[in-house]
Amino acid sequence: MIPFEPSIKDQVAIVTGAGQGIGRGIALRLAQDGLCVVVADLKLAPAQAVVAEIESAGGKALAVGIDVTKIEDRQRAIQMALDSFQRFDGVVNNAGIQIASAPLEVTEAHWDAMMAVNAKAVWFMAQAAMKHFVARKSGRVVNVASIAGKMASTLYHPIYNVAKASVIAMTKTLAHAGATHGVRVNCVCPGVIETSMQDLVDTEFSRLSGKSAEQIRSDRLARIPMGMLGRPEEVADVVSFLVSPDARYMTGQALNVSGGMVMY
Repeated sequence: MIPFEPSIKDQVAIVTGAGQGIGRGIALRLAQDGLCVVVADLKLAPAQAVVAEIESAGGKALAVGIDVTKIEDRQRAIQMALDSFQRFDGVVNNAGIQIASAPLEVTEAHWDAMMAVNAKAVWFMAQAAMKHFVARKSGRVVNVASIAGKMASTLYHPIYNVAKASVIAMTKTLAHAGATHGVRVNCVCPGVIETSMQDLVDTEFSRLSGKSAEQIRSDRLARIPMGMLGRPEEVADVVSFLVSPDARYMTGQALNVSGGMVMY
């Protein structure tokens, strides 16, 4: 029998990298769903701006400035959730960085920086959260991976591709570990999403390839069967589903939000 999951209204979720882009969209959507949201970001001011948006719409939120690569900051975010809202029900590991490079020009410093934020921090934030969730037999983890982890989407994202494949793999492992303890772990794999980070990536790819940023964007669009770029809200809708009781019989899944760019 599928375990019962209560309504998520008034539950508490941490969203990392929530000061802009996809993370902001996720934080706003979860607040709309009735959750209290801990808006965590490396930069406190953007996180505070998202909290102001949530509160102006009648929601509850808390801003926290954290570096997800630091154990003390990860623990502080969880403790602030518990201290402020007296509970902790879910974490969305969205924080990430992108550094463009040709594969044969990747340095160890490049590797370490990308893996520290995009893979290692995801694992240990999920691990820290799951220790709470397993103890109370309830909780959800949603990791933001990428279609880059399934298809090595471009040569100029070599370590990003590796890191996001790692996120998909760790999602499956953690899902297995949490399955008998009432803890669900899933991930979403966005495609090309309209964000300021994507604009910066296109500029970097332009520098490396010799093509204009406009041509880079046009080439991307041509690879999307639905013929359009995604929006942060469309990723947030899928995260909302995975956090909700509607996904109560799903764990260990990697759901694409890519306009058909990846179909497996």
